[in-house]
Amino acid sequence: MSALRIDVWSDVVCPWCYIGKRRLESALGRFEHADEVEIHWHSFQLDPTHPKGRRTPVFETLTRKTGAPLTQVRAMTRQVTELAAAEGLSYDLERAVSVNTVDAHRLSHLAGTHGLGAEMHERLLRAHLGEGAIVDDHDTLVRLGVEVGVPEDEIRRMLDGDTYTDAVQADFDEGRRYGASGVPYFVLDRAYAVSGAQSAGTFLSALRTARANATSANR
Repeated sequence: MSALRIDVWSDVVCPWCYIGKRRLESALGRFEHADEVEIHWHSFQLDPTHPKGRRTPVFETLTRKTGAPLTQVRAMTRQVTELAAAEGLSYDLERAVSVNTVDAHRLSHLAGTHGLGAEMHERLLRAHLGEGAIVDDHDTLVRLGVEVGVPEDEIRRMLDGDTYTDAVQADFDEGRRYGASGVPYFVLDRAYAVSGAQSAGTFLSALRTARANATSANR
């Protein structure tokens, strides 16, 4: 049978997206047919209204968005940081800065043309959530892209223009057609949606169900 396709919509500034990514990977480590799985990463924005060029500390963004006092926001992010640590991730949300992520997503699309889309997405998540990197800064994006293996001249040329802007928008539109209103959002075999950073066990069950149904359909 053909590979089991998993489409994932994710934003590079989303703490739950990184946790969900690790939990999916944990499930795949226990999935009997992991070698038959293909993962396709897609762009999404947690806040598409965030103005390009505006850089705001994450705590300030969350305080304004939720209306909660800073003490409550700190407690909330501390809990997310602990959940991330349980998945082997190191968050430093005190240093994280909210930005518009279109350029970061364009970089992921460029990396995808070199077979490095997944690696680029991973690097951007770690940079924002764990390193306090400003992921709309062009020099930062060049540095991160080169680390992954994307040619520097291609990155700079892309950032100087609007290449892949349409592809990023197409990802947003496709995600909404599948029912994504937030991220992370996973669609298995173009038929089964898993919303949010579910447990590895939930992902494993969904993987087994999707494959069983695909196998039955091919008989």
